[in-house]
Amino acid sequence: METIDKASHSAHEAVDKVASATNQAAEGLCEKGAQLKNAERQLLENCRSYVRDNPITSLGIATAAGFLLSRLLNGR
Repeated sequence: METIDKASHSAHEAVDKVASATNQAAEGLCEKGAQLKNAERQLLENCRSYVRDNPITSLGIATAAGFLLSRLLNGR
């Protein structure tokens, strides 16, 4: 009976360690996700600001990017 109790206790400890590690990983992913969302918002705001301040240059960049993409995707 004592051997079964020791095995059971060891199994519970192992499960607790795995649960703790999983919880820490989930918290870390949540934090990184929030950081990525903030970075995305900042990048989008910077892009909008650039387009507002430089509309002609932005149009030229968009036209060049569209031309290059069409050439790459056509492949002929």
